[in-house]
Amino acid sequence: MAISQRLDLRQTQSLVMTPQLQQAIKLLQLSNIELSAFVEEELAENPMLEHDESEGDAPGDREREGNETGEEDAASADDVGSFDETGEAPVEAFDDVPAGPDTMELTAGESLPAEADKPLDMEYEEVWNDENPRDVADDIPSGFTEIPMGSGGRLDFGNTVADLEATLSDEPTLREHLLEQLILDMEDQIDRLIGIHLIDMLDEAGWLAGDPAAIAETLGCPVARVETVLEAVQQFDPPGVFARDLRECLALQLRDRDRLDPAMQALLDNLDLMAKRDKAGLIKACGVDEEDLAEMVVEIRALDPKPASNFLHDVVQTMTPDILMRPHPDGGWSLELNPETLPRVLVNTEYYARINGDARTKQDKEYINERFQSANWLVKSLHQRATTILKVAGEIALQQDAFFAYGVEHLKPLILRDIAEAIEMHESTVSRVTTNKFIVTPRGTFELKYFFTSAIQSVGGGDAHSAEAVRFRIKALIDEESPEAVLSDDRIVELLKRDGIDIARRTVAKYRGSMRISSSVERRRTKSGTL
Repeated sequence: MAISQRLDLRQTQSLVMTPQLQQAIKLLQLSNIELSAFVEEELAENPMLEHDESEGDAPGDREREGNETGEEDAASADDVGSFDETGEAPVEAFDDVPAGPDTMELTAGESLPAEADKPLDMEYEEVWNDENPRDVADDIPSGFTEIPMGSGGRLDFGNTVADLEATLSDEPTLREHLLEQLILDMEDQIDRLIGIHLIDMLDEAGWLAGDPAAIAETLGCPVARVETVLEAVQQFDPPGVFARDLRECLALQLRDRDRLDPAMQALLDNLDLMAKRDKAGLIKACGVDEEDLAEMVVEIRALDPKPASNFLHDVVQTMTPDILMRPHPDGGWSLELNPETLPRVLVNTEYYARINGDARTKQDKEYINERFQSANWLVKSLHQRATTILKVAGEIALQQDAFFAYGVEHLKPLILRDIAEAIEMHESTVSRVTTNKFIVTPRGTFELKYFFTSAIQSVGGGDAHSAEAVRFRIKALIDEESPEAVLSDDRIVELLKRDGIDIARRTVAKYRGSMRISSSVERRRTKSGTL
């Protein structure tokens, strides 16, 4: 067989993931915090991008400003889709979404009108232009120095000297609280140094996380001296701090209450039997009767296994929602993108035109054009991301309208395919959009993923029930049960079938376990106050 060269024409289809397409896909799944960080990086690297500082201007003012700077610049700003324009996007018109929407109505009718400027509660001119302005100065709160009145009878707040420390509320941390006691109780400098090391070894619960022997080795002192200091600091407030395990933590608190008798010590030494609810074993180990044991157990349960919990002052990071939802005056719901999470960037066409005309080499022109195209693509990708999020959220609101109106019991089964088919997008796109995106609703704040739940069949072939709604129903039944009639899993199955929910007992047990609800036997013991 002869080997020869030839040319063949073949027609094939393939998906090419260009860098621009990869960037657009990446932006979809970013949270608003991650998106802000990404945009800031792009602003630092790309000289063609700039912050949009006109977010507070009226549309008419911006239009006039655009006419003054030239039609080319105004057109460019519109083309890249700046996000401070507000438009409507009815659900019926999702196939033809207008450029740059950040608001949409789920019912026919106009969007919510902007609130008119409200009058001030008082006329400041009448207050500060009083004939005797010094009467007003008499009411200056403590902590502020009295100053002469400025022209017009107004307080010159620019010259006000405030004692800010007098207005602050400073709660001590656990370390500060313990250090104060250490300085008062211990005079020896070595003991204080050992105590400081012990304080630094505490975890968030107030337990000692390290080994005293390590402190002795570090400081070059006997282990016995470290143990002596440890016994001293274990008497500090709050009771139970510096414990090395749960038994010691509870013992320190009982000792502070003068309740650490031999029977209670025996109970602490057999906490494993208490966890197993072995009443007979505990009675034998403690040498008490059933009534005394019940009282001892009540005392143990009243103790705090985390004595330092009241001293935790961690700042909770608030979550900024991506979508705001509110009832529409004409019925239905109004959705809008949260303006605080929308990155406002524009392409600086004026700067591009200036430096592109001054470029001398081919390499400079290629770099300038590449940066300009990258800037345009980024802003368009941000616009597409906002449009897609609003589109998906709008369809979810339509599908779960009963939930927003009546509560979690009316949450419908929903999967990604349902939304994807309704808005003619791929499931992977819907999955990316609903990841780390939050919506504020009259029912609370939810991640968009929350509204996607599996289906549980209905008795008699009726409409399926959402798994989340079934979990809510199970929890409601257990919360309403009485100590005399604790519901077993089989009984819960019977009650759910009466409501038309076809569910197996093992599914009830799985849902109950996911909600950290104990079994009927443990609940009966807990509610009756017995082991």
